[in-house]
Amino acid sequence: MLHVDAWVQPRLARRAQHLKHPVDDFLFEYYSFSAAKLKTWHPGFGYRLVALQSDYETFDAQTYQFDGSHITLHVDWISDHSRIIRDATNLLAATLNRMPKTGCFGLHEWAMVLNPDSVRHNDYSLRLSQNEISQTITEVGLRCTHFDAFRFFTESAKPLNPTQLTRSDQQTFEQPGCLHANMDLYKYAMLLAPLVGSTVVRNCFQLARDIRQVDMQVAPYDLRELGVNPIKVETSEGRAQFSELQRGFADRAQILREALLHHCVSAI
Repeated sequence: MLHVDAWVQPRLARRAQHLKHPVDDFLFEYYSFSAAKLKTWHPGFGYRLVALQSDYETFDAQTYQFDGSHITLHVDWISDHSRIIRDATNLLAATLNRMPKTGCFGLHEWAMVLNPDSVRHNDYSLRLSQNEISQTITEVGLRCTHFDAFRFFTESAKPLNPTQLTRSDQQTFEQPGCLHANMDLYKYAMLLAPLVGSTVVRNCFQLARDIRQVDMQVAPYDLRELGVNPIKVETSEGRAQFSELQRGFADRAQILREALLHHCVSAI
């Protein structure tokens, strides 16, 4: 619990003061899972907890059942969540079996601010000019494979991506080198928390948190006042540094993706 508190207490403190942090708040806001949900503990499917009635009263009665001596996942929970379990199984399996692609260099964030109508994080200035952003995108190229990043590209940037991604073809293009695909493991873990258990959920959150830090380091925003020092992917040295980090995230994500898939398959 202390580990989780180290993540959520700063978030709660900022909310109380009406403050925002574009790095540390992202996972709570983009995925819409509250700090309370992250702190809620789930044993995972297949576990029977020896318990008293008073223990059971702290559990959600729609998620868990009590037989007088043990708490277990409710028999109806899996059937009620069969669609998300099936969808997650299909996407996780398809992604797990692909070779990771690591040549995007985090330029999805650049594509979101290329000649924009408005800047998404307008509390922070860009560390590069529009000319420098455009020049880097032209020289390096866009190679985005994740729809939920691509959909935020500016109208100037979308035609520059080799694939015009849609929600319907997400399973076709999702691949394990993608930072955002690996961050999304937290989304599926949280949606299926009673099934996969809190250990998996929190490992996915930790990975997503680490990825978000790097995601913002390679972004063209100037976030140095927040302690986010840029990885300058406009240079060959910066791109090499990013690729090494990306491969490390992909390795960690594949272990978690396999764990999530195992839990999903066990429930089908």
